[in-house]
Amino acid sequence: MPSAPSKSLETFPNPQPERDYTVRIRVPEFTCLCPKTGQPDFAELTLEYVPNRLCVELKALKLYVWSYRDEGGFHEAVTNRILSDLVEATAPRFMRLSADFNVRGGIYTTVVVEHRHPDWQLPVAVQLP
Repeated sequence: MPSAPSKSLETFPNPQPERDYTVRIRVPEFTCLCPKTGQPDFAELTLEYVPNRLCVELKALKLYVWSYRDEGGFHEAVTNRILSDLVEATAPRFMRLSADFNVRGGIYTTVVVEHRHPDWQLPVAVQLP
């Protein structure tokens, strides 16, 4: 197999560190295991962040997400762990991770976690006529 799951999150220098801009990444095929039953849980992850000095490399992110396939974890714990790992790797100005889990036992779960650098201020939105 040419690639394998990995917990390593590679980064690259932000090409425009002087500018606030948003990176949105959608991961529609996230899987992990239910810690109670061992059955697979499926989710769509949406990562939004305002980079500071570093950006996450997408192939590394793909392999990182793949590493959860055989791990058990509650939705809340998995979502928070992923955000913590991404924040540790990239030190963004702002980062939000939304995990929309598919139905399990008739219940859908969405977990949204955020990180905000203490020195970063949300820019004022521009309203055009």
